[in-house]
Amino acid sequence: MRTKAFNGLEIKLVRTVPVEQLQALYQDAGWWQDDYKITDDFLHRIPENSALFAGAFLEKKLIGMGRALSDLCSDAYIQDVVVLSAHQKRGIGALIVTFLIQELKKRGVDWIGLIGEPGTREFYEKLGFRPMENYIPFKLE
Repeated sequence: MRTKAFNGLEIKLVRTVPVEQLQALYQDAGWWQDDYKITDDFLHRIPENSALFAGAFLEKKLIGMGRALSDLCSDAYIQDVVVLSAHQKRGIGALIVTFLIQELKKRGVDWIGLIGEPGTREFYEKLGFRPMENYIPFKLE
């Protein structure tokens, strides 16, 4: 599925993206440092192995993304929602998340969660997400 947003912006599910554009998104978000070099194979596997990978394209350039990790039948986690800083504050991130939610629901996924970074609570609450009271996120160290 594809959605036309505005001024040539297109959000669509993809399995491949230009690796240099994908790396630029992670670096722009501050998740990877400029000197953090990742192999092309690693970068190819991110969209290929995600249950769903939504790219936001402006004039065929990847300017934003979000992905879902899921079994595509009951549960899903939305992860890595990012828009290049030069294109933020235009509603693109909300379009990406909404697009992923719609695609997951079309597939019957009825539990969708995520872990937001500090400062993103209001953004996700506007999209219908609520903190999970009495639950604690964990990460293996």
